[in-house]
Amino acid sequence: MMKNTKNQLGLRIRTARKEKGINQTELANLLGKSLRTVQKYESGEIEVSIAMINEIARVLGTTSTYLIGYQTEQKPISNLADVMEFLFHLDRIKELGFDIDVKRPPHYDGWECSITFNGKDMSTELNQDLCLFLEQFRDERNNLKSYISTYETYQDWQDKTLAYYAQAELTEKEVENLSPEERIRRRNAILNEQLGK
Repeated sequence: MMKNTKNQLGLRIRTARKEKGINQTELANLLGKSLRTVQKYESGEIEVSIAMINEIARVLGTTSTYLIGYQTEQKPISNLADVMEFLFHLDRIKELGFDIDVKRPPHYDGWECSITFNGKDMSTELNQDLCLFLEQFRDERNNLKSYISTYETYQDWQDKTLAYYAQAELTEKEVENLSPEERIRRRNAILNEQLGK
């Protein structure tokens, strides 16, 4: 975490603590930490682990995403074009890679479409993280649907997950402007590979 980010985290901890109406000593006691450690959290002198951020959020009655300053975009997904636009954005991310699979008649009974992230794809930095997330997401979602967990527990899991991954920054892929000749050469290489030549 960069110094400026630590300072922002410290300021948010201080703000949430004051809104809760407790002083630094009381917060230290609630966290099982020393007063000096809490002072260092708030001044940005030391890095706060995500586990401690989650604990501070719980004690102060706020969210981990608020404490780290993660802001989700407030624009709601209101139509199918919004979902499609998200997929276009996702396709431009350098650290992720996915395949699209479509199964439909007459070669398949149903009609299914899926996006697959290969967790063992070494050309991507974050596919493995996304696969771990999707596995957890499936389990948490199923727990909610089968009444094993409450909606509040599900929201808490979402908040902690977003806070954890907020530091994993993404970059856009560089677009290659190819000459027509180079594009044809690369296309022929792919066809030769597919045909086993």
